[in-house]
Amino acid sequence: MSTPWLCGWRKTVIVEYIRYRVPADMGDEFEAAYARAAVPLGAAPQCVEYELTQCTEDEQSYILRIVWTSEEGHLAGFRKSANFTAFFEQIRPYVDQIEEMRHYRRTAVRGTGGSVPTLYDWAGGTEAFERLTAAFYREVLKDDLVGPLFAHMDPEHPKYVAIWLSEVFGGPARYTEQRGGYHHMLGRHLGKGITERQRRRWVGLLLDAADEVGLPDDPEFRAAFVGYIEWGTRLALANSQPGAHPVQQAPVPHWGWGVAPPYVGG
Repeated sequence: MSTPWLCGWRKTVIVEYIRYRVPADMGDEFEAAYARAAVPLGAAPQCVEYELTQCTEDEQSYILRIVWTSEEGHLAGFRKSANFTAFFEQIRPYVDQIEEMRHYRRTAVRGTGGSVPTLYDWAGGTEAFERLTAAFYREVLKDDLVGPLFAHMDPEHPKYVAIWLSEVFGGPARYTEQRGGYHHMLGRHLGKGITERQRRRWVGLLLDAADEVGLPDDPEFRAAFVGYIEWGTRLALANSQPGAHPVQQAPVPHWGWGVAPPYVGG
């Protein structure tokens, strides 16, 4: 099994910036042309994402930002593809308006701002996750299917899992600092031989516990929460199989809202 997070492809992406100066009387058609060009661009397997922006202080200035899987993917892959031919057919009339076109590597300096709460804050912080894991493992120990996996569980295990979930969902990095991070969590699953039936029961019991302790039940939070639980348990199942060779060192995953941002009623 491989995932973008483990394979590290996001570390190799290249960001291309193209700066245009488009006369005011051409602006509407320029944007319409790029709307058409976005179809083959978005279909290109080398393209991660794209965005065309217009300067608010100088409306003749536009910047196109395209994130490519790699510089080679852009220049040797996309540029030689049918998608590029269809893309260029739409934007050809505006090539003379290009003022600058360059590729940039991402650095470690990036993050999110405070306008959107973390899943950790939305859930209610560490205390909410401690209530969740306490209720969850109480039922796990009574369950005939998954209970045997936890027959010799450390009494502090629910708190440790709460610390893990807190870090995953945007809270303090206590699992990394105090418990050994991803490598330690990986070691909890190696050789366990988890079955798909056990995985599904684990997920079901956790979602029942989320309802019991009053974790937020809005669709946006639950979609993100369930997304992580599905991803994490499927990864744990794969890593637990005999002969598995999982990546040993990786950061604790950081989970966000995904497609749907938090809903705040107006």
